[in-house]
Amino acid sequence: MRSFNNRSFFRAAILLLSIVFFFFNGIHQANAYQKKTADTVSTGDVQFTAIPTAADSAAAFKKQHAISKKAISVVKPVDNAKQQSLWQIFIAGFLGGLLAITMPCIYPLLPLTVSFFTKKSGSKAKGVFQSFLYGISIIVIYVSLGLFITLIFGPDALNALATNGIFNIFFFLLLVIFGISFLGAFEINLPSSLANKLDQNSDRGGLVGVFFMAATLVVVSFSCTGPLVGSLLAAAATKGDRLGPAIGMFGFSLALALPFTVFALFPSALKTLPKSGGWLNSIKVVLGFIELAFSLKFLSNVDLAYHWNWFDREVFLSLWIAIGLLIGLYLIGKIKFSHDSDLPYLSVPRTFIAIGVFAFVFYMIPGLWGAPLKVISGFLPPPATQDFDLTRSMDAGSAAPAQQVSIKEKKYEDIFKRGKHNGLNEWYDYNQAIQVSKELKKPILIDFTGWNCANCRKMENEIWPNAVIRKHMQNDFVLLELYVDEKGELPVSEVYKSSFSGKKVTTIGGKNSDYETTQFNTNSQPYYVIIDSNGNVLVPPEGANFSVENYTKFLESGIAAYKKQ
Repeated sequence: MRSFNNRSFFRAAILLLSIVFFFFNGIHQANAYQKKTADTVSTGDVQFTAIPTAADSAAAFKKQHAISKKAISVVKPVDNAKQQSLWQIFIAGFLGGLLAITMPCIYPLLPLTVSFFTKKSGSKAKGVFQSFLYGISIIVIYVSLGLFITLIFGPDALNALATNGIFNIFFFLLLVIFGISFLGAFEINLPSSLANKLDQNSDRGGLVGVFFMAATLVVVSFSCTGPLVGSLLAAAATKGDRLGPAIGMFGFSLALALPFTVFALFPSALKTLPKSGGWLNSIKVVLGFIELAFSLKFLSNVDLAYHWNWFDREVFLSLWIAIGLLIGLYLIGKIKFSHDSDLPYLSVPRTFIAIGVFAFVFYMIPGLWGAPLKVISGFLPPPATQDFDLTRSMDAGSAAPAQQVSIKEKKYEDIFKRGKHNGLNEWYDYNQAIQVSKELKKPILIDFTGWNCANCRKMENEIWPNAVIRKHMQNDFVLLELYVDEKGELPVSEVYKSSFSGKKVTTIGGKNSDYETTQFNTNSQPYYVIIDSNGNVLVPPEGANFSVENYTKFLESGIAAYKKQ
């Protein structure tokens, strides 16, 4: 019997790390939109698809802004959203850098590069110093790439990427190409002439030579690091933070550069590393499958925002289940690609990782019949997109009470039917909600949401179904859902110039987003505001709150404040 040793554990840990990284990175891609902050809002550069809508009243909308100006004094800006976003980007980049070290294009070079510095330098101190400069050069190159991305798009354009159809399709195709590349169909390489030129310059010696050695590594390893860098830049760019791509590249390059310095300090530690082999390619293949899985999120974004209505929840889940099964079969050696080595036996760690993958697949299967799947609810299209949902018949008795109001037709209801929530009575127009609030004598719960908002889906699937919360939302509030990324165009008579951004607002989502940013000084989603029939804010608004207890207190405080009037 073969013994379980540190090297096999190391390999399994790296494989597990790859899954963790792409799950973490996928969260960033899915959360891209709702983390934007008010100082970088722009909707003017987005290409929109026209969707016929009922006519609004421009004068009424201006009145809406005037009424709700009272809210500004009680609302505090959300200052920590951007900081949290940058930290998440950095962590994702750092995890990606750790994965890059295990790629076949980099891992075998690690001992060779460290040995080169320690031997050529003539002394250990000089070797460590050159290794340190080598690492700094790697960081400078990748951070420069991140800054270059920001300079190309600019902070306003970065915001637009989150829901722009062209860029979402581009990222979808990009991840598909990267995934196929990792599966072994082809390699993405930069021109060999560039690598040769850099390698020649690395012979100059001194600081310049060390820098060109680092540049040579970046170019030569592009076939392995390119998909990781591309995925990270896609996630960072769609965050909307102007420093996002640079921060992501800093985390990536820091993790990539650390081993060269650490092993230069402790050369004997190189002996503990596992030897290069087929396990390196296994990591690439698993990453390839995961790239394909997360590419579907970008396709789903476009489907929802542009109302294609063909990429439903069960279609998304079916593809994820199929990809998960392929990963599991690959891990246990039932399928093999052209570059794979023979797998004579299953190591214990690899077996446990395969068990985890298969368990996750089995967890997703009930979702085909409507199971909420709370763990991944933020990734999935809304439940209303699912054609066959057993939970709807089970919840038939908990439908929202009928609202006896003078308004017989809800504005925009046909546009937002794929976002409806079972058992709730939603409104989608501010002026109609104000009218309903006056007639029913109930406060309004404004839900600033979005088609591509992952945390919105998580709140709707994890918090709102709670019995107490559901009862309050059914009986004590007028629920107003304002989608900030809806592409439906406003009538020409209602197009106006935003006092916040100075740009024309031409869409339903643009109007809702401008209302949120102008009156509440934030553009994060979800964002919950409780107002009375005159548009006055009753209690401090809240963002995503995944505590049932806290969200219940928020709703009940709004009810109490309304009754005190």
